[in-house]
Order: sequence, then C-alpha cells, then structure tokens
Amino acid sequence: MTDDFQFHPAPDAGVGELGGVLQATLPLLSQLLEAVPARVVVIDVDERLVWANHEFFKFTGLHPKQVLTQPIGRILGDVAYAGYRAVRERLATGQTVAWEGWTELAGVGRRYMREHLVPVNVQGGIPQATVAISLDLTELKRRDAELSHKVAELEATQALKSSIFDHAMAALVSTDDGGHIVEFNPAAAAMFGLPRDEALGRSVADVMIPPRLRAAHTAGMARVSAGGEQRIIGQRVEMTALRADSREFPVEMVLWRTDVAGRIFYTASLFDLSERQSARSEIERQREALRQSEKLTAMGSLLAGVAHELNNPLSIVMGRAALLAEKLGGHPLAGDATRIHEAAERCGRIVRTFLNMARSRPANRSEIALNDMATAAVDMLGYALRSHGITVSLALHPSLPAVTADADQIGQIVLNLLVNAQQALGTRDGERRLSVATGLAPTAEQDRRRTQRVWLHVRDNGPGIPAELRERIFEPFFTTKGEGIGTGLGLAVSRSIARDHGGELTLLNDGQNGEEGACFALQLPVSGQPEGGETEPAPLADSDERHARVLVVDDETEIAELIGEMLATAGYEVMTAESGAVALAMLAEARFDAIVSDLHMPDIDGAALWREVKRQQPSLARRMIFVTGDSLSPTARQFLDETRCDSLNKPFAKAELLSRVTELLSR
Repeated sequence: MTDDFQFHPAPDAGVGELGGVLQATLPLLSQLLEAVPARVVVIDVDERLVWANHEFFKFTGLHPKQVLTQPIGRILGDVAYAGYRAVRERLATGQTVAWEGWTELAGVGRRYMREHLVPVNVQGGIPQATVAISLDLTELKRRDAELSHKVAELEATQALKSSIFDHAMAALVSTDDGGHIVEFNPAAAAMFGLPRDEALGRSVADVMIPPRLRAAHTAGMARVSAGGEQRIIGQRVEMTALRADSREFPVEMVLWRTDVAGRIFYTASLFDLSERQSARSEIERQREALRQSEKLTAMGSLLAGVAHELNNPLSIVMGRAALLAEKLGGHPLAGDATRIHEAAERCGRIVRTFLNMARSRPANRSEIALNDMATAAVDMLGYALRSHGITVSLALHPSLPAVTADADQIGQIVLNLLVNAQQALGTRDGERRLSVATGLAPTAEQDRRRTQRVWLHVRDNGPGIPAELRERIFEPFFTTKGEGIGTGLGLAVSRSIARDHGGELTLLNDGQNGEEGACFALQLPVSGQPEGGETEPAPLADSDERHARVLVVDDETEIAELIGEMLATAGYEVMTAESGAVALAMLAEARFDAIVSDLHMPDIDGAALWREVKRQQPSLARRMIFVTGDSLSPTARQFLDETRCDSLNKPFAKAELLSRVTELLSR
C-alpha cells in the first residue's frame, strides 16, 4: 500500500479518545480492511471522512488528498447523503444499519449498493465514529435483470411454442437424433390414436411406421446420422403411416432438422390424406362415369341414325317374310319364311331396346310370363348351346305369377344372360352345364303388404367372376371378355332395364356352398294378375271400314309397296305416294278415309303434310298414322305429343299395322 492510501486523520483526529483508539488499532485495522473486497470508510463525529481503504479510492477514482477530512455529503452527493442522514437516528441507538438498493453517487452515477453502517463508541446518542462497509452490486444486479428478462422471454417463447404446437391442426412429432419421440402434439395423438404420454420416449418407427417399411426407415436414419444425403429434409413427401389400432393410412409429411445446444432434433409435420384420397377417388369415379355417360350419349345419337337406316330394310324383310308365309300356306317353305320373319323381328326388338335406353323411353308393358321368356330364349339359342357342348337344364316354377313388364326388354335380359354364360363356358374344358331356374321370392310376415317378387337365375359352371371385378361388371363398356368379343354394354343395359321395371339384376356370391361358376339373378315385382295369353289384334269390323280407301306415303318405294300390299290383302283400297308433295296432289283429286305416312321425308315431311291436311280436311287429319324408325327423337316426340297422332315404329308386323288402321278408322 502506498503512502497515498495510508490513514490521514483530520487535524484534530489525534486528540481525545477517538484519536487514541484509532492510533492504537490503526496498524491492525489497515491490514485487515485493505484485504476486504469491499469499500470501507470511517466517518468521524462531524461526518468527515477520516479513513478509507484502497477499494474506496479505486471505486470513486479520487485521491486521498481530495477527500480525507472532507464532509461526507460533499463526497457522496446529495442523493446518497440524504440516505445516510435518514438512518442516523438508528445509528444513535448503537444498532448496525444494513440497506440495499439503487442510489446516485457523485462522480460515479447510479449504482446498486449493499451497505452496512456500524456506529462506534456511542456517547449521548452520538456515535463518535461510523464505519461504512459497502459493496457495489450494480453489474450483478444488471446481469440478474438481463437473466430475468431472458427467462421471461424464454417463458414467453415456450408459452408461444406450446400454444402453436398444441393447437396446430397438423400432427407435429419431434424426435431426438436417435429417433425417440420427445414431442407429440394433440393433433398427432388424435391422428394416430395414441395418448401423448404413451408416445413420449418410444421409437418413432414403432409408433408411426408400418412393420413392412421399418427397415427402410432405419436405414435412412442411419444414413443421415452418418452424415449421408438428407433426401427428404424439407421436402413434401407422401407416405404410409400406422395408427395405434394397426390400420395403415396415407399421410403427407414435411421433415426438418433443428440443432439445439449441440443436440440434433427432427420434427415432422403430418397431414392425413385419407379424406383427400377418398375425394380424389370419388372425383375420378365421377369423371369416369361422365366419360361413360358421354359414350352412351354418343352411342345414343349413333344408334338413332343407324336405327333409321336399319329399320327400313328390317321392315321390308319382316313384312315380305310374313306375306310370303301367308302365300305359301301349308307349303314346307312357309316355315322358312316364318323363321326369316322371326329373325328380322328379333333384330327389330334389339334395335328398339337400344333406342329405349338411348332415348329413355318408358317401356311398353303388359302382363307377361317369365317362364315363357326363359323358354323362348333357350329355344332361340338352342343350336348355339348344343354346338358348344353345353347341357341346359330348366327348373321353372309351375305356377309362377305374371309380371307387368316390356316383353322385348325382359326377353333381351334373359337372352343376354344366356349368351354371357355360353361365352364363359367356351373357355372351360370338360363338362359344361347351364341351368335356368325361376321361382317366387319369399316374403317376411311383416312385409306381406309389399309386392311379391319373382326371380330368374342363370347359372353356369364356368370360371366365374374374379372377386376384384365383381363390383365393375355392371359398368358400361367394362368387359372381362377378350378383345373383339362383346362391347361391355350387355350387363349395364340389362341392369338398367331391370331397375326401370322396379327390379334388380345382381351377381350372386361366387363359390358359395362349393358351387362353381357364376350365377346372375333377375328379380321383378309381381303384377298380382293371372298369367294371360298374347293379345290378338282387333279384327276388322264387318262394315264399310273393310272397303276404306287408305293413302300410303313413304319416300322408300319398297316400304310404301309393302304397307300397301299388307293393307290390300286385308281388303282395303290402297294408293301410294312417294313424297308429301305427291300425296297433297292426290288428296286434291280423290277422297281418302285414312293416311299412313312416313314421318321423315325430303321436301314435305310428315309434320308438314299433317299441317296442310289439317288446313284442308280437318277430319282426315284426325285419321293419320305416322310410321317412323325412331319415335323417341326430340322432334318426333314433340310433334306426336302436340298433334296426338298415332305412330307405328319400324319394323312392324302386319297384325300390328292392321290393328292400328282398324282403330284409326273406328274413330
């Protein structure tokens, strides 16, 4: 210690008792107090600084000669001195006073101090000296404040993180570098069906990864841990995850890496794609349905045009075959003519069936016997079935009720099912069996008021329908047949017809009870009426109607001649016109009782002809019948509905034509 820092008493400090005490203890006190890491000063009875250790002068930056013997108030400054004066009364009692807090020191500024004031030799309530021991805790206090601020910020950050993490809609899962879960938010708990407490600490592979994918996951983690390529970090990837109940589901994941205090963590944000994939599948299904609908629409337009072209020659074939059969009478060739007629009639029914589907035409329903439909279809395909080595068995319910249905359409369903079975059996070696059965579906007691249903089963012992295709076989244009065999429309059209009749067409479960092949089941509601025979055309009345004069108008000469010959053989007087213009000219020259006209013709078509006839001969306009290949086209349907004129669809039978004309003339 230099002389500058030695005790320098005030001029009168050595006089009296205080001076004696200080002089006696000075060497020991100096050594002791200089070693204390605190600031120590001694104040005399007159509040003058009479001694200070080295720490004091270092702290204040003052020289002993500047402060010794100076009033303490001048050294400390007004603020700090005011604090000293505030505790003098307590010092007067001989108590040691301790205080801590912020104060303003002259020449030093605002500091945080901890101080003990020790009174010495209190006489008459006045300390003869006061020893002040103080520590400057400013930096410590500032560090504490900074630390508190950081702790507060950390707590706020943690609260914000928890708020975001816990309320995030995405599943968030964090793991350490060993793949063990350290965070598992509520969304993740809901997604995986696993409480957070049960997930923490477990391997992410065991919790989230399907067993078949865990080896690849482990290999990827090992590659990243070894400093290898981080292939999926920061990338959106779709993967398969595992729920707690062992169900797999699709997720989209984004993975990122975080370094915290030298440790590595990985956090995955996951979104459940189950609903998205379901929606995507539904959109694709609807898109496919739309494509199929567009195909059907295009097919309907095509069929309408084709039907018009086919129906004219079919009408000629049917009509000429029927007339030929009549002319041959009992001749052996009459049977051939009849078979030609039946084949052409079948072609006509097929065309009408497709047109009904394309044009959404209501069926022409009457009381029919399902057993007769089955027998007729088997007879029609008899040769084809026999030539393919197929044994056919019939098990028809003997008293099956009649159903109200369109005979052509239901016959087409049965025929289609038999053709499908024949084609399926063509791929089988060995015995080939086909069975057709009918019956009455049982009705539960509580459902007695509901309409009963009859059923028809067509079963074969072929290869059957694969399980994965059973839901698709009724889709339009879908087929299990080889290329060039079938269009994929048969079952779709058949089911549509069945449902339009209030019934259903289904595939029974293959292989049940050890049975082979496939079995298709048609169900139709019972009409409640007894089975009846075919309706015969109304006979011609014994009146002048038999000798009525009929005008036949058709731009197809052969059709006009055919209709004319059919009517002439029934006793009508017939004249033909090859166009609407010729027909009008003939109407001006002669009287006619009825007109049979084609609807679609060049120049003056059927509609224009009707309007002109209505203007000239209103009563005759009510006795016009129009022949058309497609009465369900929008223009034809609108015209026929507005005029309430009768129509006859091509191809037609002679009996149907005569029945319509007879009815027309009776009005």
